[in-house]
Amino acid sequence: MSKASIEQGTVRRVLQRFVLPADRDLDVVPLYVDTEAAMLDADKEAIGSNKGAQKLNKASARQAISSGTTLHPDAILDRRRLRVEASSRISLGTYFNGFPASYWRRWTIVDQVRLDLTLRGRGASVIVYRSMANGRSQRVDGWTCETDGPSSASFDLTLTPFVDGGWYWFDVIAGDEDAVVEEATWSAEVPADRADLGRVTIGITTMNRPDFCSALVAQIGEDADVNAILDQVLVMEQGTQKVVDDPGFAKAEASLGDKLRIVEQGNIGGSGGFARAQFEALKGSSKYVLFLDDDIVAEPESILRTVTFGDLARRPTIVGGHMFSMFAKSQLHSYGEIINRHRFWWMSPKSSEDQWDFGARNLRSSRWLHRRVDVDFNPWFMCLIPLDVVRRIGLSLPLFIKWDDSEYGLRAQAAGVPTVSLPGAAVWHVPWTDKNDALDWQAYFHQRNRFVAALLHSPFPHGGRLIRESLNHQIKHLIAMQYSTVELRLLALEDALAGPHGLHGQLGSRLGEVRAFQKGFADAQLSGDPDAFPPVRHSKPRRNADTSEIPSKPSQLVTAVLGGIRQFRGARGLSREFPEANLPAMDARWYHLANLDSAIVSMPDGTAAAFYKREPQQFRDLLRRTVETHERLYREWPELSQRYRDALGEITSPEVWEATFAASLGEKR
Repeated sequence: MSKASIEQGTVRRVLQRFVLPADRDLDVVPLYVDTEAAMLDADKEAIGSNKGAQKLNKASARQAISSGTTLHPDAILDRRRLRVEASSRISLGTYFNGFPASYWRRWTIVDQVRLDLTLRGRGASVIVYRSMANGRSQRVDGWTCETDGPSSASFDLTLTPFVDGGWYWFDVIAGDEDAVVEEATWSAEVPADRADLGRVTIGITTMNRPDFCSALVAQIGEDADVNAILDQVLVMEQGTQKVVDDPGFAKAEASLGDKLRIVEQGNIGGSGGFARAQFEALKGSSKYVLFLDDDIVAEPESILRTVTFGDLARRPTIVGGHMFSMFAKSQLHSYGEIINRHRFWWMSPKSSEDQWDFGARNLRSSRWLHRRVDVDFNPWFMCLIPLDVVRRIGLSLPLFIKWDDSEYGLRAQAAGVPTVSLPGAAVWHVPWTDKNDALDWQAYFHQRNRFVAALLHSPFPHGGRLIRESLNHQIKHLIAMQYSTVELRLLALEDALAGPHGLHGQLGSRLGEVRAFQKGFADAQLSGDPDAFPPVRHSKPRRNADTSEIPSKPSQLVTAVLGGIRQFRGARGLSREFPEANLPAMDARWYHLANLDSAIVSMPDGTAAAFYKREPQQFRDLLRRTVETHERLYREWPELSQRYRDALGEITSPEVWEATFAASLGEKR
């Protein structure tokens, strides 16, 4: 520590360390080290109103530019050391090793950072770059190693020009011999009372994923730096396949010792598991509770980064990580999540892209990744919450699954607590993009919890566009012969209308009731056997059997009207026994199903299919109930919304949750 630092009452604290993949997995290397040239895509802001150019730009942004150049696994010497071959160049302007300067500028007390690095290799050079919010990069400084042994350099860098976005990073160019990056850190002078990493309780909710969960616990415990800041790791065991029975559990337990605690409770969903983590953490002295899903692979450095960011935030802040796909490891799910208040639906900001593959187009070549993205919430697959915030605003809502994380982000925001999705902090997660959760039993929780969250937080009278949009979706499902989904969504609305005090009572039982209820519908009876269904037959030839075409909006409107009129005619006789079409999941849109009396429809995950049949009487009954329920929602919204808002503090309190935890354990036994 310098004399000046002592006099000013500050200390130098590491914000971010240079890191490499622990297992040398080549699929994730593009997230750590970039061997490609930068080829910046077209500037959307400069294109203006030229729609053709905008379309071309979007295609350009998606186009793979990778030359196929890869880093040899042997170049990764360990987690902190990288060899750069003679006369070659690599960039650390990557997801995990670039420094997201604009986030630190906006949300923390840090206003200047220092890059310290140690390099081995005479003639090797380092060039430091910064980017602007529009992605354009500028050279900031440089240095050349003039010794054979390790040599160090430091660069003091201001955060002043990063109001809207931008990163810092450095490139390494080897000379006539191989160079080795021995270490590199980004640090800052901070007040002495913010010198130490905050203590953390990790909460993992698990349900019949013992192999995933035990591997995750071991990964956490075996990282010495992460282990050092942990007070405890809580595993909320809600399943019948126990994590303690997994062959890998002994290794996990040994890595954490008495810091590991298995908490048995009934299946009360992700919200019940994470609420339990909050509840237990409040009893201790931790500064934070960190939520992790059980089916992830972590980058342990991300835990240290989120805690460091939270420690240095201007005000108490929820800090979350991003999600990469477990099956396409360089593909980012989303760069941030917001809630469209008028629709009351989660979405990515319009300035960002979903499913972005860093292996196809690197950070330095992608303008949109340099603009800071401000969010409303961070999903709970990785989310760090200050326990002082939990004390102020309460525990999770008792929602089982869906909308618990987004509602909590909105609740925190209303209390003046921001959420930051921090670049450089991430996990790999089993993706849900191919799941059937809009049609299966999860449709109930999507619908009910979306309305509950809107009743609590929508700024619009009667929920804005939400009720109308829900009605439209109901009609689409009806026309598509998805009667079980319509019934589940109606049940969800009836439960929302019943008010807030039924949520805790339903937490342990609603899933079983919903699943049992859905089984009575033909469109929910799935089979993975191709021979389980009869062959396609038609009473007359179909004029247009191409289901890959997406009709225009006017055509869709005509289809909806005609589809409704068809419900007053009986179904074709042959369709009761034989399907009229066989539709893959990607083509099974309502406007294709509207002209059919029956069809075999496969599920998005590719594992099964169902036999849909048009039932005119059922359609008319469900349509009548749908209209009545939505009319009632609109009429009762103001009073119902106030009831939910008045009850929020009670139903998210530790005292009420404690009774629910006890009841769930009794049900489990």
